[in-house]
Amino acid sequence: MTAPTRGSAGRVSFDIDGDSLREDIERTAVFGSVDTEHGRGRTALPADAANGRARDYLVSRLEAVGLDVRIDAVGNIAGRWTPDGVDPDAPPVAAGSHLDSVPNGGIFDGPLGVYAAVEAVRSIRESDLTPARPLEVVCFTGEEGTRFADGVLGSTVAAGKRGVDETLALTDGDVTLEDALDRVGYRGSGRLDASAWDAWVELHIEQNTRLGDAGVPLGIVTDITGTARCHVSIEGQADHSGTTEMTARHDALAAASELVLEVERRAADIATTGSGTAVGTVGELDVEPNVVNVVPGAASLRLDLRSVDREEIRLQLDAVERALDAVETHRGVTTSFDCTYDVPPTPLSERCRRVATEAARACDIETLSLHSGAGHDTMQVADVTDAALVFVASENGHSHSPRERADWADCTAATEVLAGTLARLATTGDTETDDTERN
Repeated sequence: MTAPTRGSAGRVSFDIDGDSLREDIERTAVFGSVDTEHGRGRTALPADAANGRARDYLVSRLEAVGLDVRIDAVGNIAGRWTPDGVDPDAPPVAAGSHLDSVPNGGIFDGPLGVYAAVEAVRSIRESDLTPARPLEVVCFTGEEGTRFADGVLGSTVAAGKRGVDETLALTDGDVTLEDALDRVGYRGSGRLDASAWDAWVELHIEQNTRLGDAGVPLGIVTDITGTARCHVSIEGQADHSGTTEMTARHDALAAASELVLEVERRAADIATTGSGTAVGTVGELDVEPNVVNVVPGAASLRLDLRSVDREEIRLQLDAVERALDAVETHRGVTTSFDCTYDVPPTPLSERCRRVATEAARACDIETLSLHSGAGHDTMQVADVTDAALVFVASENGHSHSPRERADWADCTAATEVLAGTLARLATTGDTETDDTERN
């Protein structure tokens, strides 16, 4: 191992323990582990038993590193280090991610960012560097949107976009978030305030093949895609499949099928002619009565529309409305269309991106600038303070799957870059914010 050297943040090397990072991620993978033929999978939904055990392990690691741990009312966890002689009220530099997963997800999405932050802060603490402001490791509640909310639950509260009481009242149909957090012992008090941070950095697996295709281990994200998640209901008429003539049918599933194909077609057209980042997906479809010998009488769909260009999302939404008007006319169905989740594209801080690039250069690690097609907690934080998102190359682009994997050496190198980024942000006088870039 290399001993840290004294000097400015730009010349200090940090002793990253890649074995410890791997152990933390693999220990977390045990909580909610699922049997799988390929790779390693886990299911840890927000505030379920597996997520509770993952939280317990994180708190033990934060305390072992010597951080002061606090938990806010919606279960966000933060561990802070305030160096001797540093004003404890100075705006900290924060880093982290989340510990919840999708059902049958992988082991890197979320935990990599959390434990890379733990290891980065530990290495800075044990170096000869004395930051000018506190450092904070953060784990947000419910990033994936698998329970209680459509996504980025904890970071939305931390960014001041949703109140604590209304968030605690959210339900999964059986239990409220408040009760679920109580059951696992992680309903704290107060509210983690992201706007009080000087800067935020999140390390995450790429979830794509762009870095691997380019042979580059690390990506510096320029902006995060906007996302509209919408619900469509189609009401037709259930009838006997054998006695109802084809010209007399009001088939809700057939109407839904036309919509599914139009969402795909329109997103492909926009991606070809526009920014190249537009995607459209119908990922959920429920049919009633869902019986083989009954013409479907109702269909419920959930849509996911994305782009880094807000206008391209609007064009997709317009196409959905036109498609629904068309099926109402020629299929004799009625429809409803509602979008309750609408997050605009998020440009990330030029200052933080520059500092992360400098930190990578100091480690002789090549980087690539690219956008994120997935949403992250960072898109909420970026609206209230300077924020950066750093990607580690994914093997074959797999994510939200047991096949999700990043090379451990790349993870260690990325953590060294994260440490250098946090150190630079916490020691330099470069604190000019990027207010003009925020939405």
